[in-house]
Amino acid sequence: MILGIIFLEVMFFAPAKAQSKLFAISKERLFDKIKGGWIAKTIGCTYGGPVEFRHNGTMIQDYTPIKWSKNSVKYYYDTFPGLYDDLYVNIVFVNVVDRLGLYAPVDSFAHSFARMKFPLWHANQVARYNITHNIKPLGCWLNNPHADDIDYQIEADFVGLMCPGMPNSASKISDKVGHLFTYGDGWYGGVYVGALYSLSFSSDDMDWIVKNALATIPTQSDFYACIKDVINWHKMYPNDWKRTWFELQKKWSSEVGCPDGVFEPFDIDAKINSAYVTMGLLYGHKDFYTTIDIAARCGQDADCNAATSAGILGTVLGYSKIPERFRESIYDVMDRPFAYTDVSLNKLCKLSFDHAQKQIVVNGGKIESNRVLINSERPLPVRYEKSFLGHYPVDKLVVNAMLTGEKNVNFVGIGFVQRGYVKCSGNSNYVAKVELYVDGKLLETANLPTASDDCIDNRRVDLFYHYQLPLKEHKIEYRWLNPQNDAQIYLGDIIVYSDHPNTTLYKNR
Repeated sequence: MILGIIFLEVMFFAPAKAQSKLFAISKERLFDKIKGGWIAKTIGCTYGGPVEFRHNGTMIQDYTPIKWSKNSVKYYYDTFPGLYDDLYVNIVFVNVVDRLGLYAPVDSFAHSFARMKFPLWHANQVARYNITHNIKPLGCWLNNPHADDIDYQIEADFVGLMCPGMPNSASKISDKVGHLFTYGDGWYGGVYVGALYSLSFSSDDMDWIVKNALATIPTQSDFYACIKDVINWHKMYPNDWKRTWFELQKKWSSEVGCPDGVFEPFDIDAKINSAYVTMGLLYGHKDFYTTIDIAARCGQDADCNAATSAGILGTVLGYSKIPERFRESIYDVMDRPFAYTDVSLNKLCKLSFDHAQKQIVVNGGKIESNRVLINSERPLPVRYEKSFLGHYPVDKLVVNAMLTGEKNVNFVGIGFVQRGYVKCSGNSNYVAKVELYVDGKLLETANLPTASDDCIDNRRVDLFYHYQLPLKEHKIEYRWLNPQNDAQIYLGDIIVYSDHPNTTLYKNR
């Protein structure tokens, strides 16, 4: 079913690529859907907030309450504004588009993001460090152990909302912005989410939206295979989301990249969290509560997954059709800027509406007095890329020591990630300088800023990492060049990679 949209009998043909169809939507309806996307995302993020990463590797059981009240959103605005990293990072990019236009250069997105003083984690924090220290390519897994993490997936909403019915246009923006943080499956998470939002303007058929959004992802990727599995399992078990959850865990729950999740229940990988979003959308049957509750109860990054599924459904429904029991929670904060920004929800909706109209015109559409004509796009796959190609985590070495001058560690493999942090009680601006040697060769002299408790800092998420070494025994050496009495460098565990995975063999009986 097409909701609130009139298709015109006009076909456009772009060179070598795409067949487009012109469709009309009233300005009022377009704004209502954009507003629905942002408002619902905020609601979903709040709903999943209390259970974020509290149920890792397990679903949240039915008897476990996820509480909600009309004061829930205001509570988090007041007490933990960092919950809304999904929103405030989006806002950085919306502001760049507003300031510099649709063709804003990638460096403007990068530096506008990096200079913001808000708490960041995982791939976002790696990006801030890499941008600040001019480490390129920024999001590539060789420079980013978190390249497959969820980060761009939760920040691609602005792309889809400014490209209604134009998923390929959304993908072009994602190519520019998403690669600041992610690569491979991590990037595909944002491309997929951008397409889900974009196509939510074209139809209210959730099966159609999911299927066509997946068409933007290369079929040979693990991300495509994972989401395709969810679609197929939904067909096999249409009334049992928990069966699909178990099938998903069996096949797709082994973390490869993020050092916090390797060999642990914690899993912030983009594809499995996108799978949870997809489960909420398919099993939710366009019921707002059911959609966000399933997405949250799948566990892991529950606030982000509830936020994304809510935002997409909110775009399908429009703000006016979000249930009042959820909508009433927003009234007190509509004109209150998100923490670390000067942009409120009302302002954000207006900005995205303005950007969408400009994008419509650029893409061959037209703005009329009471409606817009959108030159819709048939989804096309983006290029194929893969993080951690040929790398398999095989061991975790326990170091757990303070670096005092020099430290040596041996391992057998082709790559490693050294976890840890820097602290300095007397100077929060202290930057440790540490040399990394592998097999006697200096690979890096790293600048390692101190880590703060509020995560508003320039820390390096993982102290050292290096991949694509020859398979053999290697000797790692750390040499601290500028030690001082009130500074500490803690060396945690080391994730070791080989060129083949571990296997578990059982004796036949």
